[in-house]
Amino acid sequence: SQAVVKSLIFMPMAISFVGASIIWKFVYDYRDPSQPQDGLLSQVVIALGFKHPPNWISSHPLNNFLLMVIMIWVETGFAMVILSAAIKAIPDDVIEAARVDGAYGFRLFRSVQIPMIRSTLIVVLTTVMIATLKIFDIVRTVTGGNFGTNTLSNDMYSKTFVEFNYGRGAALAVIIFVAVVPLLIYTIMQLRKERA
Repeated sequence: SQAVVKSLIFMPMAISFVGASIIWKFVYDYRDPSQPQDGLLSQVVIALGFKHPPNWISSHPLNNFLLMVIMIWVETGFAMVILSAAIKAIPDDVIEAARVDGAYGFRLFRSVQIPMIRSTLIVVLTTVMIATLKIFDIVRTVTGGNFGTNTLSNDMYSKTFVEFNYGRGAALAVIIFVAVVPLLIYTIMQLRKERA
């Protein structure tokens, strides 16, 4: 049923980024071709007929997309719950009026439902974008920032707490802050405009 599917999609949200990263690290696990592969992704690739799967974590730029999968897996539940609630809150008479006017399927979704949930959509997109800009846990846990996967947050941590270069670490923190603030200002302006 719909509730079961929603629960399964939302469940990863209950896991921390570090926990999710460890789970996916096992999925992406790779061993030398002379040894049996125990990573789920490698097993799937072998079952599809490929003899030698790549080293998923060290293969650039593929590894960046695999890290994005972890982020999407965790954040999808949050977006689904918020957007689902917003769509259900649209008054039935608005939907009925749109159907009387000939709006069905994708046209109804694009022309009626999306404009009605615009403010919620902006909040969800901004929240996910901010989480993406300051992502640290996934990169630190899976790759440590190696193999071309470094992010500003991970670099800030490395400069400050590994190399003890506090000036550069602070500068990176300010850059992250400067990147996030415009998104917050835009969200606040849009929400105020919607209320007005």
